[in-house]
Amino acid sequence: MTGGNGFSVSGYGPERASWTRVFARDSLARRLDWPILFAAIALSLIGAALVYSATRNRTELNQGDPYYFLFRHLLNTGIGFGLMIGTVWLGHRTLRTAVPILYGLSVFLVLLVLTPLGATINGAHAWIVIGGGFSLQPSEFVKITIILGMAMLLAARVDAGDKPHPDHRTVVQALGLAVVPILIVLLMPDLGSVMVMVIIVLGVLLASGASNRWIFGLIGAGALGAVAVWQLKILDDYQIARFAAFANPALDPAGVGYNTNQARIAIGSGGLFGTGLGKGSQTTGQFVPEQQTDFVFTVAGEELGFVGAGLILVLLGVVLWRACRIARETTELYGTIVAAGIIAWFAFQAFENVGMTLGIMPVAGLPLPFVSYGGSSMFAVWVAVGLLQSIRVQRPMSA
Repeated sequence: MTGGNGFSVSGYGPERASWTRVFARDSLARRLDWPILFAAIALSLIGAALVYSATRNRTELNQGDPYYFLFRHLLNTGIGFGLMIGTVWLGHRTLRTAVPILYGLSVFLVLLVLTPLGATINGAHAWIVIGGGFSLQPSEFVKITIILGMAMLLAARVDAGDKPHPDHRTVVQALGLAVVPILIVLLMPDLGSVMVMVIIVLGVLLASGASNRWIFGLIGAGALGAVAVWQLKILDDYQIARFAAFANPALDPAGVGYNTNQARIAIGSGGLFGTGLGKGSQTTGQFVPEQQTDFVFTVAGEELGFVGAGLILVLLGVVLWRACRIARETTELYGTIVAAGIIAWFAFQAFENVGMTLGIMPVAGLPLPFVSYGGSSMFAVWVAVGLLQSIRVQRPMSA
């Protein structure tokens, strides 16, 4: 029995040799990208420590258990790791054939958010409450299906040798596939996720070899769309206020600008080595809202200092560097596009999250990949790591 990547999984008969020779040249262990795996694990464990520090005294959130969020973060990480293993076993090529099903399911789930089943959490109407303290944010999984769906369409004729690059008709089809869930998410409205999805679309098109006219055209259309969204008042009042506070930090320091101001105070007070885990006055005093999710980087800045916060950025850099290498080494356009979409996703989301804590980006409610608390986000990023690993294990060994 073999998975989608063609590696033995049963361990019986002649296949047993593939398990006993774990580090053979053609083994799965040798083909995995270990730096990206270790970096992702390290980020998740650092995140667990930061989440614990941010929530151990929050009795109104942790139900009287200081380890409540810590255990759930570790559980989310474990489930995410299992999803990564399952993704590697299935293989990105197998998932390519399942794209229509995955795409339909993801669109169905985001539509459910707009029904009475949808719930508002932290100001964003982007969730489905499952029960038992668990909730689902479907927009996190839409990011994956947009990448897989666009890659499937854009690479089909190129990988088959029929075309040197995607033609205009194929690009239109790929954009149509992406626009449907993006518009639904915009109606929630979940502007942060929409921003990430737009960046993913641009990254995918750049990697596909599509005409530059499409890239510049989309950038122009995006600018016009942003103006239209503002003029038509699609955004909620709190989202408009966030952009106003970003443009003028002194506008309402005790109101809409409070989060950003407190975040910068927390990071600035950390110095070089920080105050020590659990000893930050801003974190202990609960001055920064949503520190376990959107503003988790402020805990690192205050309690681990410049060195600890820098380590998080270095580890994120390792993930992006190895993902770029995977994208470059694969010989199929489909794999290159999938890897490029993940790179665009991780890079922009990390930049936006860290940037909003420093006041150089508007507050958009995006988690820091692997570090922030949140099941949907954690599951999605680990599935993305599984896709990257699958692309790498199927590359030619000479690469």
